[in-house]
Amino acid sequence: MEADRYLYFNTLNLPDTSLVTIDLLGHQLQFSQDPNSNHLGTTVWDASMVFAKYLERNSRKGRFCLSKLKGKRVIELGAGCGVASFGMAMLGCEVVTTDQKEVLPLLQRNVERNISRIMQANANSDSFGSIKVVELDWGNKDHIQAVDPPYDFVIGTDVVYAEHLLDPLLQTICALSGPRTTTVLGYEIRSTSVHEQMLQMWKSNFDVKTVPRTKMDIKYQHPSIQLYLMEPKCSGNGLAADHIKNQASESVERGCSQTRDGTTSRVDEVESEKDNRGCSSATGLTNQELTDWEVRRCGAMAARLLRDVKIN
Repeated sequence: MEADRYLYFNTLNLPDTSLVTIDLLGHQLQFSQDPNSNHLGTTVWDASMVFAKYLERNSRKGRFCLSKLKGKRVIELGAGCGVASFGMAMLGCEVVTTDQKEVLPLLQRNVERNISRIMQANANSDSFGSIKVVELDWGNKDHIQAVDPPYDFVIGTDVVYAEHLLDPLLQTICALSGPRTTTVLGYEIRSTSVHEQMLQMWKSNFDVKTVPRTKMDIKYQHPSIQLYLMEPKCSGNGLAADHIKNQASESVERGCSQTRDGTTSRVDEVESEKDNRGCSSATGLTNQELTDWEVRRCGAMAARLLRDVKIN
């Protein structure tokens, strides 16, 4: 199957197929994963690492500094292995990390492991917020009501990969948002057609800003991985968020419950030139070992080059 082939080749994007380690805000965190499972959510995708390291880079000033985030309510959609959620929790946020039922056991294990590591390293630290694991299928009215919106932040990484997911994702974001909610989404461009449709939908409902690469971690970035900050649009009568949210609620009530089922559409129109540029520094190394991040990015390029290989 196409989805199986996609998953197989993307295991090349991983320095270790069972455990990913990342240093974040003075702690070494470990995330278990299972990239060979039938669900995309059990893999640590690179955009989540870019997002977490972006938070670290901007944790001393601006909207993502500890003093401003302490106690803020955050919900992550499609959390997968939980990397992005930990980035927010380590800056003092009260995080609800969500995914489909099949992913929750792995997500819960990662949450318990890393909270234990953080507390053991610094038992007196009061900077860590909290993380709660909850099931949430996009568009499911009961799941949305159960998490008690609105939130200060709605976040997600690598949740955009198929056209049929764009509408339920947008509706769920709106249903979880209030007039002052900030949505932060990061993802790797795999299909330019999906990317363009996604941006059109977002810009119709939000003021969208692209995070410049100069604001990202100097190592954990790549031309094909982008971060977006989105806030409800303003109108002559004030914020339009309530109207957007009402539209989303109506759509949910009509039964718009498409969710991520672990499959993906064909990843076409990939910006291979960007990948080549992003990997050039790594492939040019001759007398030194590649870093884990360079291995991941070169693996991503190799996976895309091989995506059209026919497997019998």
